[in-house]
Amino acid sequence: MGVEEEYLLVDRRTGLPVARGPHVVKAATAVLGEQAQAEFLGAQVEVCTRPTADLAELRCQLGLLRKVMGEAAADAGCLLVATGTPVIPPGSPPTVTPGERYGRLAARWPSLVGSYDGVVCGCHIHVGVTGRGQALALSNHMRPWLPTLQALAANSPFSLARDTGWASTRSVEHARWPGVGPAPLLDEVGYERLADHLVKTGALLDRRMIYWYARPSEHVPTLEIRVCDVNADLDVVLLLTALVRGLATTLLLDVGDGRPLPDLPADRLHAAHRLAARHGLAGDGLDPVLGERVPALTLTERLMARAAPGLAAAGDIDLAEELFRRVRRSGGGAASQRAAYVRRGRLADVVSDLVRTTAAG
Repeated sequence: MGVEEEYLLVDRRTGLPVARGPHVVKAATAVLGEQAQAEFLGAQVEVCTRPTADLAELRCQLGLLRKVMGEAAADAGCLLVATGTPVIPPGSPPTVTPGERYGRLAARWPSLVGSYDGVVCGCHIHVGVTGRGQALALSNHMRPWLPTLQALAANSPFSLARDTGWASTRSVEHARWPGVGPAPLLDEVGYERLADHLVKTGALLDRRMIYWYARPSEHVPTLEIRVCDVNADLDVVLLLTALVRGLATTLLLDVGDGRPLPDLPADRLHAAHRLAARHGLAGDGLDPVLGERVPALTLTERLMARAAPGLAAAGDIDLAEELFRRVRRSGGGAASQRAAYVRRGRLADVVSDLVRTTAAG
């Protein structure tokens, strides 16, 4: 398993996003090498862990990556923040990071690039697979569970200096891009045919723009889950990663046994993702298989139970249960951001709390 995290860079005095990503990445690369990466917009940076089979090792890696990137940000006069959307809006439209591919993206979709609320940061979780066929089979079986992971990861209630009413505003804003959404049901032949079609017709710039919520990686042998907001609290990140791997391990039995996929109408799946983005852990979610509205926490408990055999096989079940208890007490990232704001009604307090929690990892 491995994790990619996108972070926001904000000015240390104002909390506004600042386009110092290339400078921060250049400084961090001296220590982290290719694990420190630039992102599409200048106010963002990205880190990626190395593959590991151990959650404790994953936490250590993420802690080190955040520490080094945070120090590089401080040297550049800014702060590192793990949040799905900026709490305080940028003073001007976001700046695109220099580069040939980024330039082509900006030219093709200028209305998305130039919007003040277009800065979004996600957490992408990879699990190792034997090949693309297995990745697609797992993706097909994981579709009903991804709205619950999305709710658990929700960490972006603020955008443009206001509470949007969404627990994951990032989900709403990111969905404006082509290629974002639930993955279609595909085998290897179908994937190759569709991917080629999307690029040849110009619907997408290239295969890297296949932003499905679950996709086979084009450069490493993994299934990549892309439905999560980045979270300041490493407990949330570790829980999400443990659940993805545990669920994948469990569902491999269904794949091996040739069990049929559940009936999952597209409109119901989209509705489940929408409710997850709206409420996070704080309200109702939708079971996309049964079509019933139930509390999001109940859906999370069902996910924990479904992933339990895989969690147990990896020796992660006790840790996952403890992490779930902690996240349940806090209410998750969106609830923590709102609690920070309620204390004094200041957005600056939300940013400060996020900065501290990001660094605490």
